[in-house]
Amino acid sequence: MPMYELFYWPSIQGRGELVRLALEEAGAKYVDVARTDGGMAAMMKVLGGAGPSLTPFAPPFLKSGSLVIAQTANILMYLGERHGLAPKSDAGRFGANQLGNTVADLFAEVHDTHHPIASDLYYEDQKTEAKQRAAAFIAKRMPKFLGYLEGVLEKNGGRFMIGRRLSYVDLSVFQVIAGLSYAFPRAMKRAGGRCKGLHALHDRVASRPRVAAYLASERRIPFNEDGIFRRYPELDRAR
Repeated sequence: MPMYELFYWPSIQGRGELVRLALEEAGAKYVDVARTDGGMAAMMKVLGGAGPSLTPFAPPFLKSGSLVIAQTANILMYLGERHGLAPKSDAGRFGANQLGNTVADLFAEVHDTHHPIASDLYYEDQKTEAKQRAAAFIAKRMPKFLGYLEGVLEKNGGRFMIGRRLSYVDLSVFQVIAGLSYAFPRAMKRAGGRCKGLHALHDRVASRPRVAAYLASERRIPFNEDGIFRRYPELDRAR
């Protein structure tokens, strides 16, 4: 199987981390292009219209041979089917994609807790609004998302999010729990009793040999205050 080329920002986990986790669990050969010499220029060249006839709107996008695939859920659906990380039935495949898009929605709402007005403004320029947005997220939206995912896990038997074996959805939910625990440790501690299954899933995924090796490696970019999940204590105090 040829080596994949993943195009994403070189210094943050972001949405690209969901793709990295799938590639790592699959044991697939890939290069994180923007983290290589000249990689950012190569990524921006594609985004500028060079290469595929259908130019990606934004990273992440994945190159597999001559095929270029954009949008996180779309990439994961492709990798899941190729590497045994998705159910084989139509109901299972589309169900996994549905959950993948739900995770993408959650990522967007997490981003908006620290950038509620505009992405091109600094956090410091919208701190008042961010506190209001984070308070609403912690009080209503985070419990709604986590409650939904916990319910899906429970209905599926409590071990996997969908199907009877690990899928890319489990890897994505691992990142949800890891990210929220970094960004909102106090809120997640308060919510812990309502999402015990998700926390247990997080721990099972983290202990898988390939995932554990990845998490301990330099390939795993640490959480930081440039990514989607950011730790601003003043936002975690919101109730």
